[in-house]
Amino acid sequence: MAKGKPHMNIVFIGHVDHGKSTTVGRLLFDSGGVDEQTMRKLKDQAKELGKSGFEFAFVMDNLKEERERGVTIDLSHKKFETQKYYFTIIDAPGHKDFIKNMITGAAQADAGILVVSGNPSDGVQAQTKEHIFLARTLGVTQLIVYINKMDMAKYDEKRFNEVKEEVSKQLKMVGYKVEDVPFIAGASFPGDNVVKNTDNLSWFKGGTLLEALDKFKEPQKPTDLPLRLPIQDVYNITGIGVVPVGKVVTGVMKVNDKVTVVPAREGKGVTCEVKTIEMHHEQLQSAEPGDNIGFNVRGIDKKDIARGDVLGHPDKVPNVATEFTAQMVVLNHPTVITVGYTPVFHVHTAQVACQVTEIVKKLDPATGETKEEKPDFIKNGDAAIVKIKPIQPLCIEKQAEIPQMARFAVRDSGVTVAAGMCIDLVKK
Repeated sequence: MAKGKPHMNIVFIGHVDHGKSTTVGRLLFDSGGVDEQTMRKLKDQAKELGKSGFEFAFVMDNLKEERERGVTIDLSHKKFETQKYYFTIIDAPGHKDFIKNMITGAAQADAGILVVSGNPSDGVQAQTKEHIFLARTLGVTQLIVYINKMDMAKYDEKRFNEVKEEVSKQLKMVGYKVEDVPFIAGASFPGDNVVKNTDNLSWFKGGTLLEALDKFKEPQKPTDLPLRLPIQDVYNITGIGVVPVGKVVTGVMKVNDKVTVVPAREGKGVTCEVKTIEMHHEQLQSAEPGDNIGFNVRGIDKKDIARGDVLGHPDKVPNVATEFTAQMVVLNHPTVITVGYTPVFHVHTAQVACQVTEIVKKLDPATGETKEEKPDFIKNGDAAIVKIKPIQPLCIEKQAEIPQMARFAVRDSGVTVAAGMCIDLVKK
């Protein structure tokens, strides 16, 4: 950790070409996260590729293909510090076909920055709306709206207010409290109001984007929730015994705790005792959310537990669902999804084939309101409430109880076709 500052994951979302990557590059460069020399190199590269003006975007877009096309394809992670926080930035693509990567980004973010172009010919686009809904569905609770490209609107305050009005409408529809969302005016390419105040936006009194980042509320570690630790791997270490490895998602695990792992052996679950806990080769007495640990347990065999099992305390055993209800967004399916469809669901560390048994209703992806009861199928861009039956026992929790364990991605032949969260379940 950087000098004991609290850590936050932030995701940049928004429509393609509204300037997400450039904003991130500018933020890192002006706050000293990227040095002059690197920046000069990137500037020359941008020129060579006939992409002058893309040098800030190149800070994040490290893939060669991205540089040549001038778009962000995959998620990239960068660290930087402000006065208050130590941030990991997840830069999420805005292109339609790359939205699947945005999902994986948003699902691990504590907060989001929605970048919207203030250019009079842009404004709120279809994808701006989708990203707002997705951010909401995937549990990004804190948001900043950054209205970029104000230079293209001649730094006009009226234009800023128009875009603010449009975005506010969208945010309200999906349930964000607009009064809690700061709107920041800026122009990332020339560098107005990202890190430095400039005269061009002298009418704007809401501070810089950098200052707004420090106004995020610190994410509370969910230590008060029941213990949930999805198993990533299990090792058998000579002289020590069985050592499962994983990251604590919620709750606290202590040395000498009795713990239960489910579904585990034949779906019955196994109970054992924690002997030691280790992180980065140091012994710990207890582990908290976010800690990646290895721990030695007594009372079970290596073959009893596996990746995808979840550990909890015996009095609050993780839920194993025989069926669950989900709110889901279809992102990238080649045709349509109907009852009987059986893709692989990725939930925490588990990968389990699950069957769609009922499409309860279709929702309006901009507002979340019911659009159609019991539709025959759902397709790209649709949001829906569906019933799902795992082919083998699966650990999942309700969004309302343990949101960190409720989210999932749906993959089919190598692509993410949908994502969502569990809103109800039938316990085994």
